[in-house]
Amino acid sequence: MKYPLNIDQYDIEIEADNFTQFGSDVILSGSEINIELPFISDRFYCHGWQSWSLTAWLNVGIHPAPSFPTSLHAMQTDPQYAVEKRFNGSWIGAIKTPDDRILLLGALSLESHVTYDTTKLSGSFEHGNGDWLLTIGSEKEVFNRYATLLDKRFGRTRIKEPPKIWCSWYSLYKEIREEILLRILHEMDDLPFDVFQIDDGWQKKVGDWEANDKFPSGMSFMADAIKMTGRKAGLWLAPLLVVPSSSLFQNHRNWLLHDEKGNLVHSGVNWSERLYALDTTHPEVLEWLTDLMKKIREWGFEYVKLDFLYAGALPGKRWQTIPREAAYRHGLETIREALGDAYLLTCGAPILPSLGLCDGIRVGPDVSDAWNLEFESRILHNFAVPGIQNALRTTLNRLWLKPIINTDPDVVYFHSHNQSITDQQKCLLKNLAEISEFKATSDLPAWLTLSERQELHTFLVSRPKIQHIGEYVYLLNGTTCDYSEFIKLPEPLNWFEKIVQFFFKNLANSPLILMIFKGFSTARIRKKLKSEI
Repeated sequence: MKYPLNIDQYDIEIEADNFTQFGSDVILSGSEINIELPFISDRFYCHGWQSWSLTAWLNVGIHPAPSFPTSLHAMQTDPQYAVEKRFNGSWIGAIKTPDDRILLLGALSLESHVTYDTTKLSGSFEHGNGDWLLTIGSEKEVFNRYATLLDKRFGRTRIKEPPKIWCSWYSLYKEIREEILLRILHEMDDLPFDVFQIDDGWQKKVGDWEANDKFPSGMSFMADAIKMTGRKAGLWLAPLLVVPSSSLFQNHRNWLLHDEKGNLVHSGVNWSERLYALDTTHPEVLEWLTDLMKKIREWGFEYVKLDFLYAGALPGKRWQTIPREAAYRHGLETIREALGDAYLLTCGAPILPSLGLCDGIRVGPDVSDAWNLEFESRILHNFAVPGIQNALRTTLNRLWLKPIINTDPDVVYFHSHNQSITDQQKCLLKNLAEISEFKATSDLPAWLTLSERQELHTFLVSRPKIQHIGEYVYLLNGTTCDYSEFIKLPEPLNWFEKIVQFFFKNLANSPLILMIFKGFSTARIRKKLKSEI
């Protein structure tokens, strides 16, 4: 049905099953929603599907381009909409009005998508129908209204103040060993971290979550050693993924997500292997997840970071025929229950389906010791790859989630030892962590000078007064931090760059090339760390 509607001075036409208006807010119902607009907007708010997916205000004058390589779509964006030619976003879309306010259309149910084609803002559900919020106001007002309704529909975090975390990843990557972590733990006695988190590199295989040969005393021993320092023990896992070399893959292929033809659903490339996803509707998978999470708690870990969770919501044929994001949420509910009161941080996770079930969520791509990977971001149009600029951009555009969940912007760097990023770039990361109120680092204490160690200590205990005074402008204890110039997307490609893109986009799509590139990267990291750890 089509209805004429006046929403705060704008006469629009809506197409929906029904609606209820409350001043500047309208609740719409239907499987497909269309909002015919009396104006053309110059900016569209694109909200990415999972933690690493690009979230930003886009210039409507620059047509959106798909990211490359396509073989990574499953692990960087929603593959269902990866080649959508219209401006689009997962669950939410917003546009700027002629009087510089925001018109937002946000879903209040899962498996939903928003598109914008200059004359029409549309929303649709993949299955069935549900409710939508249509609202107009300042950016802060409309996103606060939306977050309030999401809180009522899905729930919020039970943790008001997130812990202060040291994690092993950005200093050691997978080159962690029992003796190295014990030494680091001893070297940070005076640093007030709440959590010491062991990241990727402790497990036998992705899918086989037992200690490998680098941890001969086992994970209970590591958790006990951490807790002896008065900190909580943290552990990283990617429980919804498996690699072909794992015993889980070899013994339980029937647990994996398949397509309609019975083929396994490819879920990306990492660890020098193709990735595959567990079917979170399979009763044996749910039992396995429950046992795994209970085992982690029995080891003594009270902070759990679950990564690459997008795998649970990929399109595919499941044991139980339910929508894909509902299937992911069902699996996460099982995990949450089994973890009890442990702090749960989700990463690489679909945003809305995770709300109410986790305590914190990564809201941007990984950082790295590089400001920006120019080739990936400009030529391949890939803004999900690790890098400080990519992390800043997407995180800042998701901070409206703060009232209902701990927003993790990733780690901050303090050390200058063998470091390529500038002091200004490190300051931008540090200020974002203050604004997000989520503080973490991976810096090795041995790398820090005396002044850097003191700066880290001050950062961990500080509670600056934060004021949001502009779109990307904040005051921290009265000092202005303006991100506007640092998070801009690149200009359109010139003719030569288009030729380069045409050649490399398919070459980069090869899993073999990706594995070779990852191998070179791993070798570089090992060489860098060899003389230092």
